[in-house]
Amino acid sequence: IWFLCGLDLDQENTWYTHNPELSNCFQNTVLVWAPCIYLWVLSPFYCLHLYCHGRGRLPLSSLCSAKLLLGFFLASFGFVEFFYILLERRQEIQQHLVFLLTVCMIHWERVRGCRSSVFLFFFWLLGVVCSLIPLHAKVQLGLSPDIVRYLAFFSYFALQLAQLFLSCFADRAPSGKAVLKNACPVQDASFLSKILFWWFSGLLFKGYRSPLQAEDLWSLREEDTSEKIISDLEEEWTAECFSYMQENHLSTSIALGSRLPEQAQFLRKIQKEQSSGFCLLRTLARSFGPYFLTGTLCLMVHDAFMFSVPQVLSLLLGFMKDEDAPLWKGYFYASLMFLLSCLQSIFNHQYTYTCFTVGMRVKTAVMGLVYRKSLVVNSAARRTCTVGEIVNLVSADTQKLMDFVVYFNAVWLAPIEVTLCLFFLWQHLGPSALAGIATVIFIFPLNGFIARKRSKLQEIQMKYMDGRVKLMNEILNGIKILKFYAWEKAFLEQVLGYREKELKTLKKSQILYSVSIASFNSSSFLIAFAMFGVYVLIDDKNVLDAQKIFVSMALINILKTPLSQLPFAMSTTMQALVSLKRLGKFLCQDELKPDNVTRESFKSVFENGTFSWSKDGPPCLKRISVRVPCGSLVAVVGHVGSGKSSLLSAMLGETEKRSGAVSVKGSVAYVPQQAWIQNASLQDNILFGQEKKESWYQRVLEACALLPDLDNLPAGDTTEIGEKGLNLSGGQKQRVSLARAVYRKADVYLLDDPLSAVDAHVGQHIFNKVIGPRGILRDKTRILVTHGMSFLPQADLILVLVDGEISERGSYQELLNRNGAFADFIHTFASSERKECFSEASQRGNITMVCVRAFILLKDLIKLSFSGDTNSITIEPLPDSDEDHIQEDLGKLTKADKARIGRVKLEMYIEYFHTIGLPLIVSIVFLYAFQQAASLSYNYWLSLWADQPVINGTQLNTDLKLGVYGALGFAQGLQMAISLGCIIASRHLHLELLNNVLHSPMSFFETTPSGNLFNRFAKEIDAIDNMIPDGLKMMLGYFFKLMEVCIIVLMATPFAAVIILPMAFLYGFIQSFYVATSCQLRRLESVSRSPIYTHLNETVQGASVIRAFNEQSRFIMGVNHKVDQNQTAYFPRFVATRWLGVNLEFLGNGIVLAASILSVMAKGTLSPGMVGLAVSHSLQVTGFLSWIVRSWTDVENNIVSVERVKEYADTPKEAAWTIEGSSLPPSWPQKGTIEFHDYGLQYRKGLELALKGISVHIKEREKIGIVGRTGAGKSSLALGIFRILEAAKGQIFIDGINIAEIGLHDLRSRITIIPQDPVLFSGSLRMNLDPFDAYTDEDVWNALELAHLKNFVSELPDKLNHECSEGGENLSLGQRQLVCLARALLRKTKILVLDEATAALDLETDTLIQSTIRSQFEDCAVLTIAHRLNTIMDYTKVIVMDKGHVVEMDSPSNLIAKRGQFYYMCREAGLL
Repeated sequence: IWFLCGLDLDQENTWYTHNPELSNCFQNTVLVWAPCIYLWVLSPFYCLHLYCHGRGRLPLSSLCSAKLLLGFFLASFGFVEFFYILLERRQEIQQHLVFLLTVCMIHWERVRGCRSSVFLFFFWLLGVVCSLIPLHAKVQLGLSPDIVRYLAFFSYFALQLAQLFLSCFADRAPSGKAVLKNACPVQDASFLSKILFWWFSGLLFKGYRSPLQAEDLWSLREEDTSEKIISDLEEEWTAECFSYMQENHLSTSIALGSRLPEQAQFLRKIQKEQSSGFCLLRTLARSFGPYFLTGTLCLMVHDAFMFSVPQVLSLLLGFMKDEDAPLWKGYFYASLMFLLSCLQSIFNHQYTYTCFTVGMRVKTAVMGLVYRKSLVVNSAARRTCTVGEIVNLVSADTQKLMDFVVYFNAVWLAPIEVTLCLFFLWQHLGPSALAGIATVIFIFPLNGFIARKRSKLQEIQMKYMDGRVKLMNEILNGIKILKFYAWEKAFLEQVLGYREKELKTLKKSQILYSVSIASFNSSSFLIAFAMFGVYVLIDDKNVLDAQKIFVSMALINILKTPLSQLPFAMSTTMQALVSLKRLGKFLCQDELKPDNVTRESFKSVFENGTFSWSKDGPPCLKRISVRVPCGSLVAVVGHVGSGKSSLLSAMLGETEKRSGAVSVKGSVAYVPQQAWIQNASLQDNILFGQEKKESWYQRVLEACALLPDLDNLPAGDTTEIGEKGLNLSGGQKQRVSLARAVYRKADVYLLDDPLSAVDAHVGQHIFNKVIGPRGILRDKTRILVTHGMSFLPQADLILVLVDGEISERGSYQELLNRNGAFADFIHTFASSERKECFSEASQRGNITMVCVRAFILLKDLIKLSFSGDTNSITIEPLPDSDEDHIQEDLGKLTKADKARIGRVKLEMYIEYFHTIGLPLIVSIVFLYAFQQAASLSYNYWLSLWADQPVINGTQLNTDLKLGVYGALGFAQGLQMAISLGCIIASRHLHLELLNNVLHSPMSFFETTPSGNLFNRFAKEIDAIDNMIPDGLKMMLGYFFKLMEVCIIVLMATPFAAVIILPMAFLYGFIQSFYVATSCQLRRLESVSRSPIYTHLNETVQGASVIRAFNEQSRFIMGVNHKVDQNQTAYFPRFVATRWLGVNLEFLGNGIVLAASILSVMAKGTLSPGMVGLAVSHSLQVTGFLSWIVRSWTDVENNIVSVERVKEYADTPKEAAWTIEGSSLPPSWPQKGTIEFHDYGLQYRKGLELALKGISVHIKEREKIGIVGRTGAGKSSLALGIFRILEAAKGQIFIDGINIAEIGLHDLRSRITIIPQDPVLFSGSLRMNLDPFDAYTDEDVWNALELAHLKNFVSELPDKLNHECSEGGENLSLGQRQLVCLARALLRKTKILVLDEATAALDLETDTLIQSTIRSQFEDCAVLTIAHRLNTIMDYTKVIVMDKGHVVEMDSPSNLIAKRGQFYYMCREAGLL
């Protein structure tokens, strides 16, 4: 019956009539049964789905009760009706039985925890839609004689409408489920709210009322958290890596067997890198592919609706041409077009939302994998991947992968869309469509070529960007050295060298992109021109009417989308492949092998071990065989570079084991040679993730001599320590590092020269209380690397290392009795340092440890305002405010990256456009306007052509019409790219940022985390380079196109102004409503990104310590939290764009509806050509509106990058580097005299002076020793001389010239300091010695010879061009110290400040260095900040300082005779 009634559609009564009606048979069967069949067929599958994906029982809420009650009412009405018409209409029962099924479904959904039913929503919607036609019929017929059935129908309809309304809301969450604080409302949203993104409106209202803060943001959904994503992904990646390694091992063995030529090996290496990238892609596809496919399905549905719209437009234009067509058809077509456009918008935004969600998860996954890899990568691989490169992987490369996820579908779908467009064009224009195909075939390869070329350029640009970011990382880490040596200009030029190459590549890329965009803008015209031209020229009878022209134009406009997306998608795919290759290469780097060290329960043993730092490198340790008894103290001694630190690294499993075995008993604690300190509180640094036990904690603090320091910290042990321990002296950092190890209560302690950086009496205290036979570690196994001889007698076993081999071993006495090299060494230095060295007789007296090298890291340089008591630490407070800090902020040092609030100020735009230049901006705007005017003209010309009357089956003057059309079209192709202007702005802004940072004082770097600065130089500059130009191009292009559409619609139907004007206001409101929130979300996301980079930077540098303490899991949790914080801001950012898109496109669809309905209403007065022009153009409004706000928001969001880069323009700056017209003699200072006149220095305004009334005269060639307790102000004098801090009062004169009146570089380049912190930069050894190339090679070799490095350097393969790795990690600490000495010898200025910097050297080298300094700087003034008094006993004068005053100044012998402070210090040091 149903089938027959379906066929029984009387077309005369339904379609070709002014009052269409459907037959009663059709109404009572098809329309009644359609919803029932939907429910019966799909309900079993839906029930199974609910059964498999239950989420807990829902409470019986009022919403659920109402649904059940309405369901019962609907079913009961059916039974009433059934009894009323028992025999007449049996089939009616079925429909009402179905309502009983809906009641069961509602209950089953409640049991299985389904809060919003998509399934029932569509059932009720179908039911209501099918009831509309009978409703219309019954209203038209009036009151029926069968009153019961008449009322029953209206009751059904009302109840179904009520059910549909209720199904638009979501039910309450299941009872007993833990509710997240500030949970994301998407989980509580109904189906309708989800597809229209209404659930997001709450945050937008909040952001519109007041600027959003981080605490306003929602918590991440569980499925988006790092923990969930990475736990699922890690297993996949491990399995993938294992199979990759096996394949790689197989291919390597084949290659070794056949000895491939170099070219083939190079190709194999490239193939290996690419395969590692594909491994990563496969893993990501397996994890995120299924969810991504749901989005792809939405995109395919969207395409189906998109291609339906031109077909409906064709019907509408056919209606306009047919004078007899009933009016209702016009309204029907207009409504259908509106409905299809709305559905198209909904599916498009669901697809994009899915893509961005997948992109976000991919970003989380890749960041997690990179971070975890950085914790296990071996030392050889670590040297090839600098911190800057790793930061680039998690910033730039993850962004490229996110873009890839969004645009990937366009790669395969765009050609299909193009094919469909051409198929429909063939239907309209016949074989002439082939001309369009030819044009497309021409455009495609051009865009493909451009995409490939841009991909190569992007790879080159990324390489330069890596180099720039890596160099900036080193500059920020070694800024102190740069300032002391006045090297900022040399490094600034290096950075600008990278930047110029980067911008040159970017410029080429942008020119190619402009060609690509120009071909896209002209593509629709070129295709139309080719097709219409061929169509009218091949046959005079071919007439171009409105239907042919504007349906073809609508299809060509659809064709533009895939044509524009394809080059971008191909470019994005190419970029993503580059990034995948880079990520894959890093993630497949060699890892530390777990079997490098075995854990034993009895002893720590080396058995004939040979170790190297890399698989192919030379061995650093050879034939090592040692048994370390439990609880013993083993001392390891040897020259610089003999392999002492390597021995400890081998025990930690950090080196590559070539042969032999290493086993270590129990847990390990490690104290590295250079202390690694986290940017956290002092207490957190010591506890290092352990639970605090007060009594043990206090005991550790006392043993490590930290209690006096805590008294002077602003917030005690809760004081925040700056990055890398910036606000601690070297000795304090080392003591904190030691305290961390002691607190751990490990079984084995590996101590890499921890006493070198502390004062003599502190060192002795630590040895007695911690390391020695009576220390708190006496029962533990301790392996101590040391250069201090004073402790050797107390060691149970001494290992003497020479060139990576153990030359001698035994107790102190045994080694002396053997009369070997060790005994000769001891005897040689015992006479010269007899008074310092440990003797058993002095054990009960005042034990000293002067032999221990004081290697304090420019202690008072970073001194904060709390100077005074002995052993006090001093920390400089923030320089930004003179107000008193509230108590809880006392210990804060670093400034977190703060998000600004509110809209971006107009000044930022003015500033940005000012850098481009007004003439360029005016010409760009004019050219855009001209292009759009030409576009409007040729479109209007088409409408005139369409309305041309047909005479004898042809149109007149087609050649002329085609010629005019072509001329106007080609004119609109002229366009000026904005990119070049943006590159000018990029160059200017980067240079300004670089200058601002390098001109900042040291206090700025102590209080600004390096992650903040990294963020500016990496992500923000990348946004200025790429995102702003693209956004501006889009915004200008679409704005002018929108103007064109509005003009065309108003020309066709002036009455449309009544609709367009209110819509413009509504559009403006939505735009401002959205941008306020979006901009703030962009800032919050940007701010939350910096801590990820800071944490990553810190982790990479301290990876060996983290591994030694087995704290990887805690650090992984830390980075998870930081990534989640960042994604918390990123998630609402892209949802905001979807909310905007849906709302604006519905608004745009309103313009389509208005243009269509107004055209139908004015059917008699409007020509089909004008209607076609207006409607086909209005169809594009949705896209234009959306893109304008999106591109405007992108520009505003990315202008935040300009704002953040400009932030540092207003921070305090140092004095000028050079002063123009300065009369400073070139050879100044000739004598090297220094005079302090009532000199005072303070760390911040309003604080007590750190130096008070210093008046000292230092004559030429004098050797001055500066002594005093920690915090007395010794290093403050050096800071004053180099003007790292400016004078608060008084002056310093060098050779009679006031140093405050000359440029900083003029001053700093003419005097020299040998600092305690031996910083090297990646680059050649020669660059590290002479970055300005001011000296000849001969001078450099002489300096190396005097620094005792000539033999070492001459043995290197590249000699002076030997490449130093980041931070000089491929040289030992002692060798780095000697390079710093060589720098001083090369400069050889008349004033040398020596911050006793030989602590990392063995005694023999140290003695040679001291003699070199004495001989080479004989005619110079030397100021030595002394921690070991024996080194200054032969100096001309000694200055004794205390609490910022000079308390004594005279020759050492006179001061001892006076029995003042110096006398007591000498007694304490055992020199008297």
